[in-house]
Amino acid sequence: MTDKTLTTQCCIAGGGPAGMMLGMLLARAGVDVTVLEKHADFLRDFRGDTIHPSTLELMHELGWMDELLALPHTKAPEIRFQSGTHDVVVGDFHHLPTHARYIAFMPQWDLLDFLARKASAWPGFHLLRRTEVTDLLRDKGQVVGVQARTPDGALEVRAPLVVAADGRTSTVRQRSGLEVEELGAPMDVLWFRVSRKPGDPSGPMGRFEGGQIFILINRGDQWQCGRVISKGAFERVRQRGLDAFREDFARLAPLLADRAPEISSWDDVKLLTVRVDRLRTWFQPGLLCIGDAAHAMSPVGGVGINLAVQDAVAAANLLAAPLREGRVTPQDLRKVQQRRELPTRLTQRAQVLIQDRVLRPALRAPSNRTGLPLPLWLIQHFPNLRRIPARIIGLGFRPEHVRTPATPATPPSH
Repeated sequence: MTDKTLTTQCCIAGGGPAGMMLGMLLARAGVDVTVLEKHADFLRDFRGDTIHPSTLELMHELGWMDELLALPHTKAPEIRFQSGTHDVVVGDFHHLPTHARYIAFMPQWDLLDFLARKASAWPGFHLLRRTEVTDLLRDKGQVVGVQARTPDGALEVRAPLVVAADGRTSTVRQRSGLEVEELGAPMDVLWFRVSRKPGDPSGPMGRFEGGQIFILINRGDQWQCGRVISKGAFERVRQRGLDAFREDFARLAPLLADRAPEISSWDDVKLLTVRVDRLRTWFQPGLLCIGDAAHAMSPVGGVGINLAVQDAVAAANLLAAPLREGRVTPQDLRKVQQRRELPTRLTQRAQVLIQDRVLRPALRAPSNRTGLPLPLWLIQHFPNLRRIPARIIGLGFRPEHVRTPATPATPPSH
């Protein structure tokens, strides 16, 4: 067991979508960047797997969209919700001004492996797996690196800039002491899977049914199922028993009722504790937070991954040149927050509005209620309204574009 120190121009904590996208773009622009990922691989269950048109457009700008979409995925050109006999198209992506007018459902590990493979073409990109950030290093009040734990012992990574991209439970954010503003969420989500058979519907859909909300996502040979529950209600659901849980599933997804026995134990059901929060200030001297580390998103709309990727692109656009020149200042970091704070606030405001006006009343509805929530009723009767959620979900309030230059790459080693 030995302690080591390494130096880099930018140290990124977290190998999720934000961290890998930022690391790739900075390395592509000629910056020496080190990404620290605490796991040995990217294989994590029930992570966000939606790649929205805004992210696919970035892949197009990089010239990689067709290659990415050669990986297994399913397409959703629209989002539907059902309630009783009503079937409503909530979002229609056909009208978006993008090359891909649909959401691609792809395992997040495939996206991350793809970005890692592309990034490895630039000699300045370094991905250290099984390396968990444990604390920040400071000198005269400025962050100058991180302490990390590896299988071979302690590691210090020294860098003029540390970027926290380690998610909603960010260690870096916690160690920084930056103030967090909690916005609240009235629900949690229970995720599980059942098999998908020939003849099943193809697109994703949601269902409101007498105090219950249910989500189905096509994952090829499986359905990823989400049951929305009131905040903190999982223990009450468990107390009712697994048979009652299966009965609820059969009622909410009658076409899949024969697959209820596939939910064999509570180990098959994973709890997502929903949080919606954001930092008041995203940076300190030598430190920047992006993605969920800066603003944890509700699962409403599945926009969290794509908002994190937009943060990464904006950060790369604004910081690549200062990093190459060794002159990153707090003013440079402030520009990233100024660029991304408004779309973050608007997205979270929309999510909280949907939580409070649609989801909370739906979860409190009597068991015999089958009518549509008012916003869905309006969309059903005024179809042009479906373009609004499609625009917000598909592109967001300020879609970013790749502005960083591309330095010469070398073929990745295999």
